[in-house]
Amino acid sequence: MWWMLLACREEPEPAIPRDFPEGFAFGTATAGWQVEPGCPTWSEAECGLPAADWTQWVTDPDVIADPGLYVRGEPVTAGPGMWELFEDDVQVMRADGMTALRTSLEWPRLFPDGAAEAADSVDALAAYADPAVQRYHEMFAALRAAGIEPVVTLNHYTLPLWVHDGVACHDDLASCPDGWVTRERIVPLIAKYAGFCAREFGADVDLWFTLNEPFATTVSGYVLPTEDRSAPPGRYLDLDSAVAVMRNQIEGHAAMVDAVRAEDAVDADGDGVANQVGIVMNFAAITPADPASEADQLAVQHADYLYHALYLDAVTTGAWDDDLDGVPDRTRDDLAGRLDVLGINYYNQLVVTGLGAAPFEALPVFDFSFTFSWDPYPEGLGEVVRRGAAFGAPIWVTENGTPLVEERGAEILDGHLASLAGAVADGVDVRGYLYWSYVDNYEWNHGMGLRFGLYRLDPDTKARIPRDVRDRYREIAATGAL
Repeated sequence: MWWMLLACREEPEPAIPRDFPEGFAFGTATAGWQVEPGCPTWSEAECGLPAADWTQWVTDPDVIADPGLYVRGEPVTAGPGMWELFEDDVQVMRADGMTALRTSLEWPRLFPDGAAEAADSVDALAAYADPAVQRYHEMFAALRAAGIEPVVTLNHYTLPLWVHDGVACHDDLASCPDGWVTRERIVPLIAKYAGFCAREFGADVDLWFTLNEPFATTVSGYVLPTEDRSAPPGRYLDLDSAVAVMRNQIEGHAAMVDAVRAEDAVDADGDGVANQVGIVMNFAAITPADPASEADQLAVQHADYLYHALYLDAVTTGAWDDDLDGVPDRTRDDLAGRLDVLGINYYNQLVVTGLGAAPFEALPVFDFSFTFSWDPYPEGLGEVVRRGAAFGAPIWVTENGTPLVEERGAEILDGHLASLAGAVADGVDVRGYLYWSYVDNYEWNHGMGLRFGLYRLDPDTKARIPRDVRDRYREIAATGAL
């Protein structure tokens, strides 16, 4: 009779073919300043990051009143309050099948007092650290307990007010704490901060990113504040400062990499590697306005150089462009080899038009105009990871999402992941995909006016309400298949 039992036994469902390999990380991305404030019961003083330049920027009455700075003026207390609610959110992420979370350490929270500038070493800096250190340890412990890898950005835009007073620098850059403008100050300061974080949290974190989207900071802060992004100090066509900021960000990244490599000696996840350090770049899918135009084709090359290669060539091969004409002039060994992993943020297509000549002497490679929109261009994700692969480091997609999340979130997610899967199938070394964002957050100068979350935030109750895109992402994360 045993053969009758075999005949009646149901055959198992065939396995769904995977589009992403085993071990590929699916997760979400956040940034501390955008998600920590807004605690439901903890005080604004302990929750709201009052020592950050961005907090000052979005709440300053004169900045809000200036129509050329495009600041919505919403209180940061409208945010999701993850500084208090983090453990609850981690359990939600775990239930959703997430295996990684990108977050940031907040320099203005760890060192809110300018007295820290007196520290002449990582050892000395530790004496100035805020008790918030312990809360970050608790947050990382919650992630590890849930089987979620922390992916940590050391500087996601924000600077302490004692490092950068954006309001004062908007009016008079010569007599303010000027942030990224002065190399002799910012590079050693941010390197010591990175070294402190690596030593303090190295037992919790193995995957580090130094800076988030450095070129975006430069453009929106010193060249052209726009409705899409206005950043402190909100200066218009201050090209000399913009050039200094770009150079200092490159040198700052290299110094931060050296500090993390020196101070993080603990292998947190048991894979035999104590640290990997990279940078997060905002990649655009760059397209000529007229494909038949030689000027527009050249504009594509120059836009790619400014957006991507200027920074990444410097920190991989040491290529250094003294006059910013798009042709490196020398090699700097103190910058080369400072990229273990590349973070790619991708949101949009950039359509460029060649101008024939650069309007700014300080930036001769900037000889194009461009248009930007939030219209989805999903095939661009595959394009940009292929471009990123040219820099020789494994890739994490560290942000990807859409402000059309309420209406078309699942459809747009599918399109982006199909494009990414094609690149992975072609051999591009992509290790993980982090959706922006876990929950609606305080979106810089937009406040709560742009929303990207898998979960909709009720700013009054702080409730997280799942959107359809959450359900779709859960399915993909569970199977690795589209």
